[in-house]
Parts: sequence; C-alpha cells; structure tokens
Amino acid sequence: MFDLIIIGSGPAGLSAAVYGKRAGLNLLIIEEKPMSGGQILNTYEVDNYLGLPGISGFDMGMTFRHHAEKLGAEFLEATVHSVEERGDYKCVYAGNQELETRTVIFATGAEHARLGVPGEEELNGMGVSYCATCDGAFFRGRTVAVVGGGDVALEDAIYLARTCEKVYLIHRRDSLRGAMVLQEELKSLPNVEILYDHVVTEICGEDMVEKLRIKNVKTEAEKDLEAAGIFIAVGIHPNTELLRELVAVGEDGYIPADETGETGRPGIYVAGDIRKKPLRQVVTAVADGANAAVSAGNYCNRFR
Repeated sequence: MFDLIIIGSGPAGLSAAVYGKRAGLNLLIIEEKPMSGGQILNTYEVDNYLGLPGISGFDMGMTFRHHAEKLGAEFLEATVHSVEERGDYKCVYAGNQELETRTVIFATGAEHARLGVPGEEELNGMGVSYCATCDGAFFRGRTVAVVGGGDVALEDAIYLARTCEKVYLIHRRDSLRGAMVLQEELKSLPNVEILYDHVVTEICGEDMVEKLRIKNVKTEAEKDLEAAGIFIAVGIHPNTELLRELVAVGEDGYIPADETGETGRPGIYVAGDIRKKPLRQVVTAVADGANAAVSAGNYCNRFR
C-alpha cells in the first residue's frame, strides 16, 4: 500500500515527489515516457524560471528528476489504464500491475495541438514554439509569426509585438474568433500584419526556423514568408481522460480545483496543466505539485 502515487513526471509530478518524500510519504511516480520533464523537454531554452536563467528544457527536466531521485523517489515506466476507488484507498492499473494507494495526484499535463506540417517536429524548440510567454524574449527585434485566430493567438501576437520587429498573424478563416477587445488592440499595432485565409504548409530551416511556406485557402496560391520563429496557438488538449469517471471535468477538459489541488473526491488531487487556472508555466506547475503533495500528506495522516 503506497501513501501516494503520482501519475506524470513533468514539473508538477516531480515537485509533488520532492514534497511528498520530504514529508515521509511512501510514494511512486508513474511515467509513460522513458524520460522525465514533460513538455519542457521540447523547449530549447527556459529563461523565465527563477534562479535558472537560460537553462535548456532537457537540463531542467533532468535537474528536477535528480532532485526527486536524491530523496529516494521510486519511478515506474508504464501506461496507466484506469484508477478505481475502493473505500479508503485507490487502485491504479498500470501496465500489467495493480497498485494500491491511499492518495493519487494526477499530473498528466496537456498537449498543444499541432499543425502537422513538415518541419514542425524537426524544428520544435528551434524556432517552433507553443508558448509566447515562455519563448518570446528570444526573438526580440526579429520577425515572427503566430498561427491561430482565438484569444490565445491574439494575446500571443499582442505580447510579441511589444518586442519583435514584425509579427504576422496567420489565420485560416476570413475573420478572427478572439474577443473583440483583443481584435481591436491587435489591429491598432503598426508592426502586426494579419494574413486571413492562409494556412502554413511547411516550416523551413536547417538548424533554426528561417521561413514559412503559406497557402491561401481560397486561391491556392503559395508563397514564402521569412520568419525567425513561429508560435502555434491552435488549441491545447489537457490529458484528463483518466479522470472523467472520477471527478468533475469542465467543458474545456480542465479540472476545477483550487490551489490545494483537491478535486472534491477524497484522496484524489490534480496538479499542473490539467488544473483550471489562468497561467500555465513551469513555475505554476511546480507550485501545484507542492500544494497537492502537502494535501495528500494531510489526508494520509488520518490513517497513521
């Protein structure tokens, strides 16, 4: 019987492991992939995490994991198929194992929707980004493009326009979907150009993004657009499928929970990008993990 099983080994899960081990919990981290770190592994450089300016996403992920390992955290590489409640404990089915635990922290993260075009995966972290607030500072004084037409895309374009020389907003429809107040602000910016009725068909470059190939969806005409970076904002999918039979899931797929990570079901907590909140960054994921582990520890104390 574990005190705590953490599903996911991104920043939220690893932070939960550190706080859980320091609280003396017998815990296990289950990770689906062979490398810890979550989405930050795809980030070339992280420059907004306190005390670690300029660290690579890979190094950050390894640093977080080593901290958890140093405290004795145990890892299991497996796919979690389901989680069931059984009175005062939970049963986690992972791989071919049936694991019992008092508490579970879901730190399964979210995935950015992809364009699915040539060059996107190859140049991910080398000019291809899914987070303007994370990576925008690296493109100061340069030309970039944002893909999308919703609130996030508009907010990204406005944010980037403050420091970039030129910002293209590429949208496949003939009108934007974002809030009117954002549209008005965006259209007032002199260094922003909106390309309606266009899609990106290829992202080009050797070691870094150099240009984009775009196509007019009405005329089929193609052209190249020089840009040092592309910020893709066409949607985010929280990985909350495992939770749908256990807790309330919002219409947008996120889990309503306050800073304690408590879901309303005893012993079940959420942390990181699956929690409904205004800002999803490494620093907020780490904070979520810490809070959820403290909550889990308090819950386990009733059985001691």
